[in-house]
Amino acid sequence: EVQFVESGGALVQAGGSLRLSCAASGFAFDDYDIGWFRQAPGKEREGVSYISSSGGNSFYADSVKGRFTISRDNAKSTVYLQMNSLKPEDTAIYYCQAVYQDLKGRWLPYPSVSWGQGIQVTVSS
Repeated sequence: EVQFVESGGALVQAGGSLRLSCAASGFAFDDYDIGWFRQAPGKEREGVSYISSSGGNSFYADSVKGRFTISRDNAKSTVYLQMNSLKPEDTAIYYCQAVYQDLKGRWLPYPSVSWGQGIQVTVSS
């Protein structure tokens, strides 16, 4: 069974930092690109950052570029999201998921893979 377990969320003040972890199991982790997504109250889930299976390539949404860094440790089947200079608008539940790129280059989650419970990140102003 494919599982993703996110951790590391917390309540922090604006300008602070957090490091999220995503522990994956149940599949060949190092064969898959992985993405971090987030969903704020009343909003659609959005992609935040993606990393290739080898860790050699990464992508960031404009809203987090320069502040967030994605990385992975294939030996531990874990992906990380280092979040610096946090803003109140970063407040959301954060999720990780296996992703792929479609013909248009968009990173998309696999539709058949279940989502984890996510982890709450709250940034106070």
